Amino acid sequence: MDPHNEVVGLCVAGMAAEAEGERDRARELFERAWAAAGDDYERCVAAHYVARHQDTPEETLRWNEECLRLADAVGDERVAGFYASLHLNIARAHRTSGRAEPAREHFALAALHVDALPEGQYREWIRFAVARGLGAQAAGAGFVELDALVERWRERGELTALALVLPVRLGDLGTPEDGERLVTALRMLHASGWLPEAERAELGRVIGSLAGRAR
Repeated sequence: MDPHNEVVGLCVAGMAAEAEGERDRARELFERAWAAAGDDYERCVAAHYVARHQDTPEETLRWNEECLRLADAVGDERVAGFYASLHLNIARAHRTSGRAEPAREHFALAALHVDALPEGQYREWIRFAVARGLGAQAAGAGFVELDALVERWRERGELTALALVLPVRLGDLGTPEDGERLVTALRMLHASGWLPEAERAELGRVIGSLAGRAR
């Protein structure tokens, strides 16, 4: 986004105010950005931030749906990175209002757009939030055993094992590609020799249970 654009500048200032705990000031700046917006792209940017400061889930949903409509109207690479966050926010608003099915639909749509985000912490944060919303991490053969191992590593401070496994575990969106990433991380850990022999054997059984999903 162009930092010299008036709408973008107001949104950046609003984010700074938000970070300092000045929520009323942030809301005012975001609303000024909406009023200043001159085209669908600028309105899309402003709507995203206005949605953050609504008093009810219904108003939050309305602004996020407006932002989605505007992103679709723009339809070019400038908005490609918006969709994962947009669908995530819409899903959360539906979930807060007790609408489980549309929430799940939008979590699934968010998952389809995660890889459009540039690599980095923001993409990983979005991935974790979407995976949590989908509940993709929760089910399937081998996961109960894996989570028991993870808990043991946490209890004894096995930080290297946790650093290798947790990012792919928590960011698992339930796809075969994510299954392959998880199995690869587990195989690397198994081959490292860092774990006690009994745990290596247990981890081997987990890998066998999960490998079928990765195919």
